Amino acid sequence: MNKHILAFAVAVLATGGALAQANDTLAKVKSSGKVVMGVRDSSSPLSYTLGDGKYTGYHVELCERFIKAVAPAAKVEFLPVTSQNRIPLVQNGTVDLECGSTTNNATRQKDVSFAVTTFVTEVRTAVKANSGITSVAQLGGKNVATTTGTTSVQTLRKHERANGVDFKEVFGKDHSDSLLLLESGRAEAFVMDDNILAGLIANAKNPADFKIVGEVLSVEPIAIMFRKDDPAMKKAIDEFISSQMKSGELDKLYTKWFTNAIPPKNTNVNLAMGSTLKTLIATPNDKPMEDYAKK
Repeated sequence: MNKHILAFAVAVLATGGALAQANDTLAKVKSSGKVVMGVRDSSSPLSYTLGDGKYTGYHVELCERFIKAVAPAAKVEFLPVTSQNRIPLVQNGTVDLECGSTTNNATRQKDVSFAVTTFVTEVRTAVKANSGITSVAQLGGKNVATTTGTTSVQTLRKHERANGVDFKEVFGKDHSDSLLLLESGRAEAFVMDDNILAGLIANAKNPADFKIVGEVLSVEPIAIMFRKDDPAMKKAIDEFISSQMKSGELDKLYTKWFTNAIPPKNTNVNLAMGSTLKTLIATPNDKPMEDYAKK
């Protein structure tokens, strides 16, 4: 009887340890010697593929620096994620660190955690340069592309300038597919984060065929995402990023990816750092998108 009780106690302790580790990403990474980094195929210059399983970008490099600082022996395994599956893959433990282009909002904070904000984007509209479209009011009766699993078109519908504007949504499976909808004429506009639009256009066959126009639909904080209720990870990544901000390294990293030629085509996104991100670098925080809407 005592042996059974002892065996049961050992089993419970072992299970508890496994559960604790599941919620302790850093412990999991150090014990396994591997970190699974969620990356995007076409969220340039934040996170994108170079082909042959290679990924790079502003957030990818920042995450690589973090892993090198906290678990230098860990091997990085890239796992491409989409707008649809990125949160579930973080929740179920498949992805340890999502280093893409995810907006930190109040709804998502119920399911996952975010590091302090490392990029701020403005949601705007890309159109063909010869379309004549310059504002949201001109989208009535037109097809507007968006990427499945993103919030950009919902943001457009809620914008005061969109009142009474009736348009049809068409969906791309990823950002490149959404641009293809615009390029092929299946959509007259593509609503998305300005950095993603700028990156896609810079790498298009004919960048001059497109332009970013219209009103700023929303200001959205973008951050690195990881599992909820993981205080060790939250403390470590926030302290690391804050130190990068204080030392000026994050500013250098931004310059490298947003105002210089980047691979694979040596194109320049030409997106200077905005005043909101400059303020966040001086005073880091992880406030959700809704806090910016109140300003």
